Amino acid sequence: MHLLTLSRKCLVLMLAALLIAALPASAAPPEGKGKGNPHKVQKQNKEARKDHGPGVKHDRYREGDTAEALISAAIGFDAARRLALDNRYTGYSALPPGIRKNLARGKPIPPGIARRSVPGPMLAKLPRYPGYEWTVYGSDLVLVATATAVIADVLFDVFD
Repeated sequence: MHLLTLSRKCLVLMLAALLIAALPASAAPPEGKGKGNPHKVQKQNKEARKDHGPGVKHDRYREGDTAEALISAAIGFDAARRLALDNRYTGYSALPPGIRKNLARGKPIPPGIARRSVPGPMLAKLPRYPGYEWTVYGSDLVLVATATAVIADVLFDVFD
């Protein structure tokens, strides 16, 4: 009978040890980690997205990456279209709608789409920016950051 009592005590001690070991796994996450207060997280995200001075724009191009400052083209659709018409660079076919919707400021260039160079006489009249290049995708004129292949600006249907 003494052996039976000893094995019960051993069993109780092992169960108690297992329960104690499992307690930290179900504890709440540390401050600032985990789900926490969603309103506090949203407020922090809004403050992180604020402009850092006049004329500086920041776009998030991938979730989790740091914001990268992208320039905006100093030419509008009307001026670019006039250049294309004057030089007779029209009649280009548009990209398929599913691919075209991915041509947006702050997004990377979609893989596998055909790119054309901007015709020389027109390229000479477009504004130049160090680290950026003008390209043609379908009938759209696109300004791309050369180092990251991220779209800085899109002028749709310029070559339509």
